[in-house]
Amino acid sequence: MATKVSLQEHYDRQLKGLVKSAPFVLRITEWKDQPPPILVVKERVSRDEAEQKRGENWSERGFVKGETLRRLLPLLKKACSSVVDASGVPTQVDRFLTQEGLRQRVTLPLDDEAGAKLALIFRLQERLPDADRVELLARRVLLFSREEALYWLSRVTDFGPDANRWAISGLRLFLGGQPNDTGVSRMLESLRTK
Repeated sequence: MATKVSLQEHYDRQLKGLVKSAPFVLRITEWKDQPPPILVVKERVSRDEAEQKRGENWSERGFVKGETLRRLLPLLKKACSSVVDASGVPTQVDRFLTQEGLRQRVTLPLDDEAGAKLALIFRLQERLPDADRVELLARRVLLFSREEALYWLSRVTDFGPDANRWAISGLRLFLGGQPNDTGVSRMLESLRTK
């Protein structure tokens, strides 16, 4: 009978080396004056070797913390459960989205699909106080295909401050409804039962 390796062993053996070539990463970290953990998604924006050596090849795409993180954790774990390496082998990064895993301070490799979906969720939930709307938009983002997630992420990050802000506002409305809309709870219940 095979024994399950510890999170640290799993990270050292299988994940740490994948970070160098991953298109996205998920950092489990802590910030001054904020209760840990905080999850941060970063996207590789340059493949230039000199920039990589200087650590300038990552762009932060969003973060989640506190009560929102607790509410979204099962959905984030689901998004990460399908992450595979270049050979198609599951990386099991979702093992870190547990109580034990969130005590670690690591950088986890993500593929395009999981990275884009998490980045979208993290970006769209910022400054959105309604937990039901946040959960609804997260559940709907998880229904996106890889291509849809990458497209919408580009719309909220790559077109300048004004266009990005408008895209975020529009996607929040499109995916999470309006404040005090009774349709939010109906749609959320429908998605929870699927």
